[in-house]
Amino acid sequence: MPEPVIVSEAKKQNTEQAAVPAPGADKDLGLGLALKVVFTNDATRLAADAKTKLKALADKIKSRNNLRLQLMAYAGGDKLSSSLARRLSLSRALSVRSFLIENGIRSTRIDVRALGNKTDEKPLNRVDLNITER
Repeated sequence: MPEPVIVSEAKKQNTEQAAVPAPGADKDLGLGLALKVVFTNDATRLAADAKTKLKALADKIKSRNNLRLQLMAYAGGDKLSSSLARRLSLSRALSVRSFLIENGIRSTRIDVRALGNKTDEKPLNRVDLNITER
């Protein structure tokens, strides 16, 4: 399966796939969108660059017990049925979740939402990581 590739926000419009930090994500870890991990069409595994960004995020929030992560996973494409898109998005979310758990985030602090093809926002194949409070 193809691996996602990480590029900066400025290069996001290129054909490469990206894990893009949300504006201000590196500052005080405000609530809301912290990171987007973008996947190629049928990929579910994390690339090394995506792991680097996820590890940095995990390191920043693991000591802040009042914060949670909400993983909003999507999968899109012309040939994906709703059922297959939902399963693919779930696989992606679980891949991100497993990595976060391996890096010190308790599973009870991670919420997973497999939304399949229920988005029009580009890129269609991604997992959005939102920071919320308990």
